[in-house]
Amino acid sequence: MSTVAESPDTRPSRGPLTDLLTGGGRQRRIMWLVVGAIVVFSVVRVISGQQELTSSSTLSAALLLAVPIGLAALGGLFAERAGVVNIGLEGMMVLGTWGAGWGGWHWGWAGALVVGATFGAIGGLVHAVATVSFGVDHVVSGVAINLLAEGVVRFLSELVYVDGTGGGPTQSPSLASQPPSFSVPGLSSGPDVLGDLEAKGWFLLSDVAGLLRGLTSGVGLLTLFAVLLVPISYVVLWRTAFGLRLRSCGENPAAADSLGVPVIRLKYIAVIISGALAGLGGVFLVFIAGIYREGQTGGRGFIGLAALIFGNWRPGGLAAGAGLFGFADALQLRSRTAVVALLLLVAVLLAAVAVYQAVRRKLLQAILAGAFAAAALVGFLTIDVLPDGIVFFTPHITTLLVLSLASQRLRMPKANGLVYRRGEH
Repeated sequence: MSTVAESPDTRPSRGPLTDLLTGGGRQRRIMWLVVGAIVVFSVVRVISGQQELTSSSTLSAALLLAVPIGLAALGGLFAERAGVVNIGLEGMMVLGTWGAGWGGWHWGWAGALVVGATFGAIGGLVHAVATVSFGVDHVVSGVAINLLAEGVVRFLSELVYVDGTGGGPTQSPSLASQPPSFSVPGLSSGPDVLGDLEAKGWFLLSDVAGLLRGLTSGVGLLTLFAVLLVPISYVVLWRTAFGLRLRSCGENPAAADSLGVPVIRLKYIAVIISGALAGLGGVFLVFIAGIYREGQTGGRGFIGLAALIFGNWRPGGLAAGAGLFGFADALQLRSRTAVVALLLLVAVLLAAVAVYQAVRRKLLQAILAGAFAAAALVGFLTIDVLPDGIVFFTPHITTLLVLSLASQRLRMPKANGLVYRRGEH
């Protein structure tokens, strides 16, 4: 008697959305990581006494500030999965902010959305022409776009925002309208049960209430759309034929070309999508301020690139990275003293890393993590308020720390950044 093993090809398909929303060990690990993170934050909040760490206002601001970073990271995901390094995300965001300011001045938030995404897509098209068609080094082209975008938006501002328009060389007039927002019925609308529970300051319960209240009250419809783009991107890239062909261009373009995949065309499409998403990130920055201002991006395109790397070129990972950087940005805006509590959080996390490495018998890594945990704990105990300069750069410092901790587990697409010429490989 012989038994026939069931092959993956013969198993009934549950569908992409079912596969995404249900699953086994990996989904359980993610769930436990989320629960563990909430518990750790609650412990740090109770010990430090800094209520802003888990307050609904901080978490609401974190969501708002994470969206532009997440959109830039999603833009980088599409480009780099197709094999094109996009250092120009910052410049494409800059173009998106100017387009949003100009479009919003004329046609309200809908015009800001369309024109900002279009300007970002134009930046992506320029990058695609330089890297895909002319074989320019991807990093050089990206840096050039970052520099060019700054000059272009200043030139356009001086050309368009003349006297009497309400704008000037460094800013646009105010937007004609803002996108609509909503609150989730039963959670953040009606009696403020979550607000009352948050105000109690109870361990864990108040923190969960603050989390739910911050993420469900006054949420913009476009913010919800941006969050939904994360699972949509996963389905497109990992559950469709288009996504499979696009990712093959970033892994082995010569093999993909030999199988009939239009490599050049897909690279163009991916980089244009990348620019449009980065431009949308710039649009959201304009929505936050209600106006375009020069220098509005503040390096968020580069932080988005860091979130992409931290997330290992995966939608879920980059969303977590964007959330982390958005939280650090929101916290430094809400409270200078609460930023000091992050040192205690770092100490707890590094202590956990030290124990984990010790169990794995990696003594050097365990000793280093333990030493840094002790230094962070000493800093928390001895520092009352950080200087303004350090507080302002909290998101950037967080970026460096996270990348240094995550660097050993990264795996970029194999052909990422390589110039491809048909027939040369």
